[in-house]
Amino acid sequence: MKLFCVNAQDISMGRKRMKTDVNKIDSAEAQDAPAVKRDNSKIYFFVIAIAALLATNIYFYVKYKSSGEKLYTVTLQKENLQIEIDRIEAELDNIKSEGITNTAALVSAEQSARQKIEDLRKGLEKNEITGPQIETAKLEVSQLKDQVSKMKDDVTALKIKNQLLAETNSQLNQKVKETEAKNSGLQTEQNQLSNKIAKASSIKVSNVHIIGIEEKRNGNLENENKAKRIDKLQINFTIADNPLATMGKKDVYVRIINPKGNLIADSEDLFLVHGEKLQYTFKDQIEFNNNGQEYQFMWSDSNHKFQKGAYTVLLYADNAIMGRSSVVLK
Repeated sequence: MKLFCVNAQDISMGRKRMKTDVNKIDSAEAQDAPAVKRDNSKIYFFVIAIAALLATNIYFYVKYKSSGEKLYTVTLQKENLQIEIDRIEAELDNIKSEGITNTAALVSAEQSARQKIEDLRKGLEKNEITGPQIETAKLEVSQLKDQVSKMKDDVTALKIKNQLLAETNSQLNQKVKETEAKNSGLQTEQNQLSNKIAKASSIKVSNVHIIGIEEKRNGNLENENKAKRIDKLQINFTIADNPLATMGKKDVYVRIINPKGNLIADSEDLFLVHGEKLQYTFKDQIEFNNNGQEYQFMWSDSNHKFQKGAYTVLLYADNAIMGRSSVVLK
């Protein structure tokens, strides 16, 4: 076995050498410290830059995503509003097709609604429309919907009212027709009754007697039946009693028909019988007292001589025929 012997001097020198080496190492480390600090600062800067970049990316990603969602939401809301506006406009067209929006109030309401629809469409066609504008549009569409709904109710009420009026008018027209028919019937009955009364109240002759008269030079009148000697026709008649007849002066119209069947009359001499115009030969006036009085007319033909054959005489008064008779001249 070998033994190593170390003296104190050597130990002391070793310590000095170790101390010297440690001092050298500390000195080297002290010289390298600023470089390490600079490297650390660069690392911190890059870390911060990367973190800021990440934060920026995250911010823009979130903002882009949020903007995309908002854009999608606005687009969807615009489409829904357009659909709702189309429905409201279709409802307006249906209301107008009813054909009863001719009142001033309904016409004004319809024009106002269509103007709002036009304004809303223009607003929704803008690409830069914002969320608040969408909300405003929603409110306006809701108000427009209520307005059109009220119009529809008004039109329905007006339609019902018109139907009731039409039914009422129909009933009134039916009643008017019934009343007119009844009145017409009453008028007919009244006319018939008036005609009956008129006929019943018109005077009638109880007998008519016609005689040919020859007028002598001395002025005397003699009955004659030979046509060439007759100067006048004497018409004698008696009026029958009639309590319905009106007493007083009455015009009597005489129509004389010659043997050839021709009426002896002037074209301008006319009178009425039951509304029909007839020509008369001559007329005279009598005083009717309803006492069976006998009357006499004398007539001569100033234009012609009397002819052989039958002369027919017809008497009229009170717009009706009184009686008739004939005489045959030889």
